[in-house]
Amino acid sequence: MSENLKIDPYGFREYDARWLYEKDINSAGIENLGKGLGTQIKNYTKKDHPRIIVGHDYRSYSEEIKTSLKKGLKSTGCHIEDIGLSLSPMVYFAQFNLDADAVAMVTASHNENGWTGVKMGIKKGLTHAPEEMRELKEITLSEKFSKGYGNEKEIKDFDKIYKNDLINKNKINKKIKAVVACGNGTAGVFAPDILRGIGCEVIELDCNLDWNFPKYNPNPEDLEMLHEIAKAVKENNADIGFGFDGDGDRVGVIDNEGNEIFSDKIGLLIARNLSTKHKNSKFVVDVKSTGLYAKDKILLENNCETIYWKTGHSHIKRKVNTEKALAGFEKSGHFFFNQPLGYGYDDGINSAIHVCHLLDNENKKMSEIINELPNTFQTPTMAPFCKDEEKYQVVEDLVKQIKNLKENETEIDGQVINDILTVNGVRFSFEDGSWGLIRASSNKPSLVIVTESPTSDERKKKIFDFIDDLLQKTSKVGEYDQKI
Repeated sequence: MSENLKIDPYGFREYDARWLYEKDINSAGIENLGKGLGTQIKNYTKKDHPRIIVGHDYRSYSEEIKTSLKKGLKSTGCHIEDIGLSLSPMVYFAQFNLDADAVAMVTASHNENGWTGVKMGIKKGLTHAPEEMRELKEITLSEKFSKGYGNEKEIKDFDKIYKNDLINKNKINKKIKAVVACGNGTAGVFAPDILRGIGCEVIELDCNLDWNFPKYNPNPEDLEMLHEIAKAVKENNADIGFGFDGDGDRVGVIDNEGNEIFSDKIGLLIARNLSTKHKNSKFVVDVKSTGLYAKDKILLENNCETIYWKTGHSHIKRKVNTEKALAGFEKSGHFFFNQPLGYGYDDGINSAIHVCHLLDNENKKMSEIINELPNTFQTPTMAPFCKDEEKYQVVEDLVKQIKNLKENETEIDGQVINDILTVNGVRFSFEDGSWGLIRASSNKPSLVIVTESPTSDERKKKIFDFIDDLLQKTSKVGEYDQKI
């Protein structure tokens, strides 16, 4: 590697790449990332001049980073089509609309200022999975680059095409009053226009672009952002509140009474609404999601199947694609709508539109609709510390122990385990619909623990105590980030 090149290998994550700029990566490092990505795209497409859609989010340094990335891509022979200031889903949409070979979106999503990154994908509607990220890392760090001469063109006003695509097929009849919060992130120049366009009365909250994020990070899992939305919903007597993350692929939802609705429950409401028109459909949800999907009477009446799958937007997106599922819902707020509702990728604004359709179809308030779901008692997502180099082995050992407990019909709070799912760690369920989850975090040195019971808060806690006891016996698990 040349002397002035800086690129921290740990920036290559499971589904995208993220670094602190210029502490962990500099412009020469970004250029090399472009060379690595260009080489990988050429290898996959078998084309000398593949066409790459490139966009960037609204941060002070994003255009500078995009320039370096494009330089690297062009040096391998890639032809760039730059659509300018974008949301991640707008870049994904452009690949379909312009029939391009790949995408590269410069964004650090909801991360604090100073962070940068790239979300990339080759097959339409999909982003890199862990194996493609490992391959990209190997090409980039070993500098095994393809050489060529690419060019670049600017695609003007593509934002209008993206906005109109969502508006024209999603008009609503009811006048829904919606608080639209963007945390001063890039979604601010997209979400209000689109939701107004479909027929909503929009109350904007922090929708002006400001890369300093003066109030809070644009992150719909951030309590500060959710509290601000709740306050605005109540003050304006709004029907719904939406909070969008920095690059617009996630949404958080607040009901008309100012209560946060967890994304897995929103997903279930949307799935119920869709199932009446789209009978015999499949839905994909991540293993952290509520167990209500599996036994939901409306989904079962409409002969719909729910598949629990690996946590992570890239995993759910791919499963929706391979299963030809109608939609996928991840608890972090990534929702995926397949044809005829979308193109299979995560788009927070399209997700908000589907909540509007739900309200449009029902002569009820959002709080009344959510109250129709059976009550469940669920822990927050807890993350006890466990070293990166030890966490996967710890989970593997726990999977074996839980399988033994099932085989031996060992009782936990008076119940035996009746089902085990091991696609992502271990999720074990009981006859009454209660369950517990243990998995390794994909992006930090910790495990992920969730428990839920439709029966009682006490049972939820007993399942957590059982898991915690197993963890303490390993002597490899440390403090929790939060505990029930």
